[in-house]
Order: sequence, then C-alpha cells, then structure tokens
Amino acid sequence: AKCQCKLLPKDRKNCGYPGISAAECKKIGCCFNASTPSVPWCYTPKPKKVKKVCPSDPYARINCGHPGIKAKECTKKGCCFRAHPAGVPWCFYHRVTEE
Repeated sequence: AKCQCKLLPKDRKNCGYPGISAAECKKIGCCFNASTPSVPWCYTPKPKKVKKVCPSDPYARINCGHPGIKAKECTKKGCCFRAHPAGVPWCFYHRVTEE
C-alpha cells in the first residue's frame, strides 16, 4: 500500500543492498524512493494498521466460548459477545481488518 511508504527520510530503515533497483526493492516487499540523497532509497514500509472488529454476519462467527458462557466471561477472554440470534455462537472471535 502506498500509504505504508509515506515515511520521513530520517525514519527510513534500510531494506535491501546498496545499488538495489526500484523493481528489485519492490519485489522483496520494500518501498523505493530515490528523491532524497544520503538516506536509504529502499526501505522498510510502515507496519499495516489493523483494527479488531466484531463480525456483523452472525453466520461468520467463530466460537470463542462454550454454551451458556456469560458476557463478562467472554469479554474477559478478549472476544465479542452478542446474545442473539439463536443457533450461532454468542461469544465469538474478532476479525482483524486493515485500516
């Protein structure tokens, strides 16, 4: 993603080897920007920002508890709790999505 390469030149961490080409740099999953001299041109991208969300589709839920688990017990395990609908897990795992 382009936004992951928006780093101040002073914050760039070298990724690759001296004289690496832009194509070679991108092929190994790094960012390339040759506009600033004397800083790495091939550098490590910023980590992806992810957020945990409780899936809205009740049928996409992955069970995180046991039958009859209480909301407090479920959230203590770090999971989502929704006591509806019937026939699906009420305590279920988050989904991780990229921001």
